[in-house]
Amino acid sequence: MPGLRSRRASFRPDPTRAQPAAPGVLASVRETGPAVRWLLCCMFVNQLGAFVLLFLVLYLVHAGIDEGRAGLALGAYGLGTVLGALVGGSLADRLGRRTTIVGAMLSAAALTIALSVLASPQTYGALVVVVIAAGVATQASRPAAAAMLADLVPAERLVMSVSMSRLALNSGAVIAPLMAAALMTVSWNLLFFVDGLTAVACALLAWRFLPGGRPTAPEPAPAGGEGDNASPVADGGYRTLLRDRRFLLYLFAMLASAVIYMQYFAVLPLKLRADGHPGIVYSAVLAMSAGVVISCELFVTKRVQAWRPVVAATGGCVLVATGFAAYGLSGGLWLLFAATLVGVLGQIVGGPTMFAHPQRVAPLASRGRYTGAAHAMFGLGTALGPPLGVLLWEALGDGIWTLCGALGALAAIAAFAAVHKPPRAALTARFSSTPITGTSK
Repeated sequence: MPGLRSRRASFRPDPTRAQPAAPGVLASVRETGPAVRWLLCCMFVNQLGAFVLLFLVLYLVHAGIDEGRAGLALGAYGLGTVLGALVGGSLADRLGRRTTIVGAMLSAAALTIALSVLASPQTYGALVVVVIAAGVATQASRPAAAAMLADLVPAERLVMSVSMSRLALNSGAVIAPLMAAALMTVSWNLLFFVDGLTAVACALLAWRFLPGGRPTAPEPAPAGGEGDNASPVADGGYRTLLRDRRFLLYLFAMLASAVIYMQYFAVLPLKLRADGHPGIVYSAVLAMSAGVVISCELFVTKRVQAWRPVVAATGGCVLVATGFAAYGLSGGLWLLFAATLVGVLGQIVGGPTMFAHPQRVAPLASRGRYTGAAHAMFGLGTALGPPLGVLLWEALGDGIWTLCGALGALAAIAAFAAVHKPPRAALTARFSSTPITGTSK
């Protein structure tokens, strides 16, 4: 009957209807379950001991390896992290999140400690192989952790939860160099042993406190054809992802964003030196950037999580592009810090939404792979960004900042095209208040 059909239709979620207010920071923390808190703790502990990437070149030079080959070893580690994101995403879907995290962390611990044994000119070939394997193992846990976070929280809490995970990682990254400085005064080898021990601690915490098995909640099937707007439901490995054209646009946005971001560390210090500024100016820029991210991101996310994802993702890319393009203008130190603030604001506005996007749109059977692909593409950008940036700086000088702005604009266009209309399966999940959970131990 028409009246009955109309009454039934009124119970369907209406995407245009105002949704309940997004929770605040403290409310989100209180509402997270024990498993989410332990997962965030694992992320923090793992990042707390992440010394290899920071000090690998210095350690190898200290061990008698020349600077050129030490730099190649660092590049090999970066290659390993890109591969590790893809491997970890696949294993997270096939073996389960906790199994992948535990296996990756235990492997990373053994390989990291092995680096201290192989660090000599006579064993350089074996060292490079182990460095690549260590990069794979270290990065493989991250897609699994991100996928588990999406499994454990309701859809409306995902962006805030991703922001919490970013805070855990950033906090560990701030403390890690200070710990490393203290350890180096005793022994360089302690860097690798403590790094390995923190990986073991992360694995033990994961095994004891995180849910095992694989997510078992049914995947909502798309109702009706959506063409390219629908995420595939079948588990076809990475082939499924490659058929998702809009997700490929998202991956381009992640790659471009990472290339731009790395110019903070590659080209900005060169520009400041060329402009005659002392090193303390660059240190102040980095300190301000880290301070704003750590102190403000959760509170900005409190507001941003209520926005449409396309607004946050596209707006963040536009702000980043604007901030980096402004580095090419002449305006003294005030413009330098203002441009940095605009770029950092773009990161904290768009970052949580962009990193949450794979979990929002991926079919459940491929959630780990979608997340792994996003991490791999961002990692590829961090590897390509410094050499490309330095080459362009040498060729164009301040013209590189105009290119950064243009690339950021392309990233914003790609993000808009990828995020502006969620696939129907993700739309259904957004109105679900029940998190997906795995089976317990």
